[in-house]
Amino acid sequence: MLFTESARPVPVSPGTGASGHALEATAGRRCHDAVAPLHSCVYFAPEQQDELAALGLERGPMAYYAGRAAPLGAVDAGTVTATFYNFDHRHVRRYIPAAWRIAAPEAVLAARLRGADRTLRRLLGTEAVASKEMAEAAELALRAAEAGHREARPLYSANADLPVPGEPHLALWHAATLLREHRGDGHLAALAIAGLSGLQALVLHNATGRAPTSAVFMQTRGWSAAQWAAARDRLRERGLLDEAGDLTESGAALRGEAEAFTDHLDAAPYDHLGPAATARLTELAGGFTAALRTAGAFPAALFGKG
Repeated sequence: MLFTESARPVPVSPGTGASGHALEATAGRRCHDAVAPLHSCVYFAPEQQDELAALGLERGPMAYYAGRAAPLGAVDAGTVTATFYNFDHRHVRRYIPAAWRIAAPEAVLAARLRGADRTLRRLLGTEAVASKEMAEAAELALRAAEAGHREARPLYSANADLPVPGEPHLALWHAATLLREHRGDGHLAALAIAGLSGLQALVLHNATGRAPTSAVFMQTRGWSAAQWAAARDRLRERGLLDEAGDLTESGAALRGEAEAFTDHLDAAPYDHLGPAATARLTELAGGFTAALRTAGAFPAALFGKG
């Protein structure tokens, strides 16, 4: 089933678009893939945890929930579960709203920006942070991010209300956050239309071998091994996973179609930027992301099937 512009599924051959051609990443998705790690690197780095712990927040889930949800204000656990999509609600309730009794969202926002500053300086180095390429990438990413749609995008919209940091590397981090949450908010709609619960989406993503391990997903999102196994069984019943837990042709097709629908929902920033500028941002951000990977920003042991 392919997600069309009207959001109504229409039958097509597995793994193909309506034209019969294999689904391919759009220029916007390629740009997003280059930019998003500039935001997400903070989740694997000690600096943001250190900054949030200095406020009194517990390291781990409490720091993560507070850091990502802070733009929304002092929201309750239900709002976090709804907007984050693939976290066990009982796990969220252990930390939210307790986090706000320890540190106000405004203090958390300042701490996460300090953490991003320290992380990027350590991983990229002083020369890259101060480079003209960094300033150019920030300008392009901000221009793309300003064209995002606020409707039905709570995390993007909340972050879009925050001031743009003055330093280029932090402006780029802010723009990367906006672009990441814009695509993410849209992706949740695609997952819901595909009939995938938050946990099922994680299991299907893990089956690609390019996502965090099942142990990482369960630890960070609060799912038990029994819940994970039940979700995997349900995906087998739907024909999306085989007995070994690998993606079937139908599973791969569903993932591809959900990504294609997400591309459609996420097109506005890159349409606004235009093809040449989108390609330039992809080039610049891709260089910085490659440097992050070389510096060990994304530990290999945390990724892979299993």
